[in-house]
Amino acid sequence: MTLNPFKSIGIGVAFSPNLKANLYEAARLSIFLGAKLYLIHVGASSEEKTNQLSQILKSFEKDQLDYEVVFKTGNPVDVILSTSEEKNIDLLILGALQRERFLKYYVGSIARKITRKAKCSILLLVKPSEQRVPCQHIVVNGLKDPKTEQTITSAFYFAQKLEAEKITIVEEIRENQVAVKVEDDKSLRRANIAKERIKLRENSRIKDIISHIPTEYTLDKTIKLQPIFGKQGYSIGHYAQISRADLLVMNAPSKMTFWDRLFPHDIEHILTELPTDVLILQ
Repeated sequence: MTLNPFKSIGIGVAFSPNLKANLYEAARLSIFLGAKLYLIHVGASSEEKTNQLSQILKSFEKDQLDYEVVFKTGNPVDVILSTSEEKNIDLLILGALQRERFLKYYVGSIARKITRKAKCSILLLVKPSEQRVPCQHIVVNGLKDPKTEQTITSAFYFAQKLEAEKITIVEEIRENQVAVKVEDDKSLRRANIAKERIKLRENSRIKDIISHIPTEYTLDKTIKLQPIFGKQGYSIGHYAQISRADLLVMNAPSKMTFWDRLFPHDIEHILTELPTDVLILQ
């Protein structure tokens, strides 16, 4: 397991009203993680743009922020993806909009297209802020998947670096795993017993994963295991929303088909209606 998976961070830079807030969030995160920051601007270079970026980040000089500005013309998605590969970026930060309308979902925003194609991890920022808003509660998926152990480990690493006090690991369990048809009180009891057995099994699996994480990352953390029966992707997104999580950490999908791009499926539920800032780990 890699305990420091983020040595370089990239952010797509657009000279929009959110520019300063996005840069502040990226700069703070780079300092917390000890990572180099790449500012990727889709467009021609100019002294005016360089000076503007330098002026915004001037307040981070005392923290020895290491950053580089990359100017590149072309299609925004292609430019950000190609630069991420050229610079070996581990984490790409993107601004995103909550509750995208279906038309926009169908056509696909730039952030959505990049999220689907990127080979690095992605951090989707919902409400970037110039003033730091402390990260207190992180929700991370605990589904049974080869990537999950690394995802949970990275979530604890993030929590330690951001000084988050609480981590909830959500185990999404499909209803069809309970092979009992409820028809009366007796079958209801059998279904409830089956659910409890599944919860115990899932909790045991997650506890085993946590036992392999160095104590320095789990010490003084409030750790909650939360099994949920429901639709994968939708259930954890809803939980992150109602629990007012500051960050939701998810596995990147292993493969996304044509139909997954048309209709919400697993992580697509999260992308359709972002419940909070979302970290998607490769």
